[in-house]
Amino acid sequence: MVRREVIGRYRGSFLGLFWAFVNPILMLTIYSFVFGFVLKSRWGQGQLEMDDFALVLFAGLIIFNLFSECVSRAPGLILANVNYVKKVVFPLEILPWVVLGSALFHTAVSMLVLFCFLIFLGHSLTWGMLWLPVIILPFLLVIIGISWFLASVGVFIRDISQVVGLLLTAMLFLSPIFYPLSALPETLRLYLFLNPITFIVEQIRNILIWGGQPDWVFLTLYGVVSWVVAWLGFFWF
Repeated sequence: MVRREVIGRYRGSFLGLFWAFVNPILMLTIYSFVFGFVLKSRWGQGQLEMDDFALVLFAGLIIFNLFSECVSRAPGLILANVNYVKKVVFPLEILPWVVLGSALFHTAVSMLVLFCFLIFLGHSLTWGMLWLPVIILPFLLVIIGISWFLASVGVFIRDISQVVGLLLTAMLFLSPIFYPLSALPETLRLYLFLNPITFIVEQIRNILIWGGQPDWVFLTLYGVVSWVVAWLGFFWF
């Protein structure tokens, strides 16, 4: 089902599945040109080169897009697959996993593009990058838990899709994707960590761009919370 979901998105287009690679390459190239050459943007206090600003931004958007694609589609999942509900005995809890699998494919492609640009710009590949799956895993549990909840609610409350769209826009700007956490007063930084995207974005950048190691204490805490979210979402579903 995941394969059909991925292929179906590009069915009928001239480039087909190749679009999955064209989109992130094109977007990262545009980010590099706009923020590196036109705006000459720097991250934080200027500790990164201008070209790296696009990489930092792109890394954050990869995580947000993974979250957004799954959560935005969740409220309409069951309504969009009525045949599975009425005609056959089908485990409906699989539907959010199908969307997540499709989103993970595009995330993997975007990550590959990010790695290529990192190498091209002279960044070293470090052993810390191997922790990427460990950081992503609890994030996936959060996504699937929220998706189960929204998929069930969406059957009864059709307006939930509009609400989710507004919340996703708010979450985009209330996470350190376009700005560093250091740009905020310390009193406000804690509130941003209530956003499930914030910690993952920070950790991904830490291991991929800055060559650091995961924050194991908070990652463990995040992992525990993610299991709770996933269990509650499944229980509600």
